[in-house]
Amino acid sequence: MKQDKKLAVLIDADNARADIIEPLLAEIAKYGIASVKRIYGDWSSGLLGKWREALLPHAIIPIQQFAYTKGKNATDMAMVIDAMDLLYSKTFDGFCIVSSDSDFTRLASRIRESGLTVYGFGEKKTPESFRKACDTFVYTENLLPETLSGSPSAPARSGDKSAATQDYAPVYRAVKETADDSGWSDLGSVGNYLVKVNPDFDQRNYGFNKLSDLIRTIPKLDVKEVKTHSGHHLILVRKQSYRLFIRLVQSIINDKADAKGRMRLDALCSQIKNHDPDFNSKSLGYRSVSEAVRAIQPEWVKIDCDEQSPSISYISNVKTMS
Repeated sequence: MKQDKKLAVLIDADNARADIIEPLLAEIAKYGIASVKRIYGDWSSGLLGKWREALLPHAIIPIQQFAYTKGKNATDMAMVIDAMDLLYSKTFDGFCIVSSDSDFTRLASRIRESGLTVYGFGEKKTPESFRKACDTFVYTENLLPETLSGSPSAPARSGDKSAATQDYAPVYRAVKETADDSGWSDLGSVGNYLVKVNPDFDQRNYGFNKLSDLIRTIPKLDVKEVKTHSGHHLILVRKQSYRLFIRLVQSIINDKADAKGRMRLDALCSQIKNHDPDFNSKSLGYRSVSEAVRAIQPEWVKIDCDEQSPSISYISNVKTMS
C-alpha cells in the first residue's frame, strides 16, 4: 500500500492571507500529510490578528521573528533556517512553501536538489523565478471562492469570445510532445508533462476543476474515450492540424480519382470519415467536413460544379503539399 508523503508546511505570514488557511490545508492534503505546520512572522506587531485566530483550530505552530530593522524581512531568514534544519533531519518527503516572495527561490531549488518535492503556494503576483523553482505551484486565488479571491474566472467555452483570449500554448505543446505515432496522447501523460514543464499550470486558472473538462473545450483538440483490456476508461487527446488535413484530402483524391484526376466532393467527405473515424471538423473551426474541405486554398485543390448537375461538385489536386 502506497504511503502518503510526509510534508513540512512553512507559511510566510507576511506574504499570505489568513482566509486561505482552510482551503490551503485541504489542497495540501491531496499531496500528503502535513506532519509539520509552522507559520512565521512578528506576532508582537499586531498586524497578524487574523492569523492568530487560525493557529489553534488548525494546529499551526507560530514562530516569532522580530523585525529588528525596518524594511528588512527577518521572517524569510527564519523560514530558511528552519527549512534547512528540517531538510537535514531526513524525515520528510516534501515541503510546502506558502509565500508570494521570490526570496524563497533558492530555498526551493536547494530542497529539490536533495531529491525532495517542493509545493509552492502564492498569489498570481508571485515572481516567475519562485514559481518555476517548485515542482508544483498553486495560485491561492484558485483556492478561494470568487467573492473572496476578487478574480472570478468563468469557464471559457470553445467559440466564446473569452476562449480566444486564453493561452492554450502549454496544452498544445504537451499534447504534441507526448503523442504517439498516430498523433494521440493519453490525458495522464499530458497532465504529467504540463506540471513538469509548467509548475504553475492549473486547470483552475481556466475555470475548470478537472483537466479533462478543460481539454474538451480547447479549440483544435480532438478528444475520445477508449476502454482498455483491463476495463478502465482512457481519455486520449490529439491536436488537429489543417496542414495534415490537406495532406489527407490530397491522398484520398490520388487514390480514388477518376480518369480525369477528380472525384465527387461528397464521396471525398465520406472517405475522410472512413480513413479517420475520429476526425472532427469542429476542431478545425468548421461546422462540417464539406465546409473544411471547401476552405482549402485553390493553391492545393480545385473544386468545380458539374455542368449538367450543378448540385454535384468535383474536387481535384492542383499541387501536392509536401
